This record gives sequence, C-alpha cells and structure tokens, in this order.
Amino acid sequence: MKIGFVGVGVMGNGMVNRLLAAGYDVKIHTRTKTKANPLLEAGAKWADSLNQLTDDRDAVITIVGYPDDVEEVYFGDTGLLTSVKPGTYLIDMTTSTPTLAKRIADAGSEKGAFVLDAPVSGGDIGAREGKLSIMVGGDKDKFDAVKPIIEAMGTNLVYQGESGAGQHTKMCNQIAIASNMLGVAEAIAYAEHAGLSPERVLESITTGAAGSWSLSQLAPRIIKGDFEPGFYIKHFVKDLKIAIEEAERMGLELPGLKLSKGIYSQLIDLGYGDKGTQAVQMHYR
Repeated sequence: MKIGFVGVGVMGNGMVNRLLAAGYDVKIHTRTKTKANPLLEAGAKWADSLNQLTDDRDAVITIVGYPDDVEEVYFGDTGLLTSVKPGTYLIDMTTSTPTLAKRIADAGSEKGAFVLDAPVSGGDIGAREGKLSIMVGGDKDKFDAVKPIIEAMGTNLVYQGESGAGQHTKMCNQIAIASNMLGVAEAIAYAEHAGLSPERVLESITTGAAGSWSLSQLAPRIIKGDFEPGFYIKHFVKDLKIAIEEAERMGLELPGLKLSKGIYSQLIDLGYGDKGTQAVQMHYR
C-alpha cells in the first residue's frame, strides 16, 4: 500500500521513519514543511495539500495535536473527507474524542472510505523504536487489512471493538498514567527529602510491585533534570479533559483523574506546557 501521513511532530516523526524502514512508499503533509525536511531526506515524499494525499494513497494516517485539529484535517474546507476516494483507509492515531471518531467513521462510510481510530501509547521512545501500543476501533476486517502497516509502528496491537473503542481505550490508558505519574514524582520527592540517592532507590523499586513504564522510563529523566517532551503536558491535559468529560457523561466520578488534571493544568500556567509529562516533578520542587 502507498501511505499518506499527516502530522510529523514528536510522535509522527518516529512513526514515519518506521514506515520508511519497513519499505513503504510514504507521502507526508504537515503545516510547517521545514519540520518534514529530515523525513524528506530519509526518503519520504511531500504533499502540498491534504487533497494530494487522497489522490494517490491507499491509506492515510493522521496524528495531530487536538480534536480541533482532527476536525480540521477531516472536515475542513480542504479536509480529507472532501476528496477521499472509495476504498481508501483513513486511520486516525491522534488521541481524540470517541464521539469525533464515530463521526469520522460515519462520514467516511458515506464516501466509501474505511475509517479506524487507532490512538497510540509509548511516547517518543516507542515511536522511534516501533514499539508503540496501538488500540484500534472500527470494523475488524478493515483492521486486519491494514494490520501490516500498523505492525510497522507498534508491537502491541489490540482490536478493541467498534468505532470509538480505540479512543475509549486510550482514555483508560491516560487515566492509569495520570495518577501513576503523581506517584512517581512524589516517590522521587520523598527520596530526595529523606537524603536518599534517587538512582539507588529506583534500583530497588523499579522491578518490584511499584514497577511501571513511567517509573522505569521517565523517573531517570526526572533525576537527570531532563524535562524535554516525549509527550507534551499540554496534550496530556487535553487527554485528561476528554477523559473527565466522557466519565461524567457516563455518570462516573474519578477523583484521582481530576486531581491529576488540576496539577498538570497548574504546570501549564507556570509555563511548562511544552515540556514532557515528567515535568510534573516541578510541582513538588
């Protein structure tokens, strides 16, 4: 299949590189072409518009910032759905709302396109190494048809159910991470105040019952003072807001989630929105 790809930020860059390494013909589009230059040098092709992606691509993957961006990419005046051809696969890997995922699927179906919502987890490291966890919603046979493409970007691919199910699963992922990140930051703060070596503490607790991806991958960055983004705080707060709204719609109260969103929102106010989620440590410093 020939692949179109929209969005080459922290995540998209690594994902396109994995597709190129797997031998796929990839054409990319992003709002700022200069960001795409390293990928163009690596062999990707350039599309001046979204319409150029639907013109000759079998599948188009999107991973942008916010639900508003997803809306624009699909439903805008020059969006994918204005020119998509029947039989094209549209795979949105942005973390967005389940409601929007269903709306895209319905609109795509009217055009004869096949739509999947397939948000990812694993951060910049997972994207670069092709080890993302990918959760997929949509028709099962359509997932099976594009599974080789998705396998080029991830190692844990799970079909979750109908359209929107992938996004609901990603909300579960973000809810679990939210409180866990507070626990990681508080553990490091406690170690520092107790006069312990945080590095040595990690040697003891990372492989025990406290072990988690956040503890093993992000705690070392915290200790080094490395707050550069594997996943932006501003995008994380967007996700937590979606999760809270969906939970409230279902009549579910999630106090830990609300606490985490409150703390991360404060960090945005303090100017840390473009830092990685591990910068939550600054709340305790």
